Amino acid sequence: MAIYTVHEPPLKRDETEPDPARFVFVRDGFYFWAFLLTPLWMLRHRLWLVLVCYALISAALTIILRTADASGTVSAVVGLLVAILAGCEAATLRRFTLARRGFRPVGLVVGDDLDSAERRFFETWTAGARRSAILPPGAPGSPVASAAAPGVTAAAALRRPPGNEVLGLFPQPGAPR
Repeated sequence: MAIYTVHEPPLKRDETEPDPARFVFVRDGFYFWAFLLTPLWMLRHRLWLVLVCYALISAALTIILRTADASGTVSAVVGLLVAILAGCEAATLRRFTLARRGFRPVGLVVGDDLDSAERRFFETWTAGARRSAILPPGAPGSPVASAAAPGVTAAAALRRPPGNEVLGLFPQPGAPR
């Protein structure tokens, strides 16, 4: 089973609600094609800024290795490590680009493949929209209350919890100790 992050597109001028066909699902994990054909994978996913940074880093590494008179083996190992890094961080690079384009992360979904993840997310998303029109937030059966459904985290669950409570080890400034 794969975990996908779901990203909602920015609204167009004539839209009141986002078009479900424009939602983007990004799978967590290693991307083999990003490892094997990094620049082509970046072009295919329209990661222009990431591609420019990749080209600059690759050129800088090539210059450094040639200046240091590194052997062909060392150059090949460095190239392999950069390719492995690209394969491991491909999902993060896609999320970064989507955020720059105005896409908003709205949830997580677990599925065997992209089709099942999409189906699962949109079933929960549409059910949540119908329930939120009837029930107030926080009521039993509302999207906030049903966010703990297995495999799906609704957009409402990603919002900050009400009140000034802080989760973790770092309290808010001015809070009682």
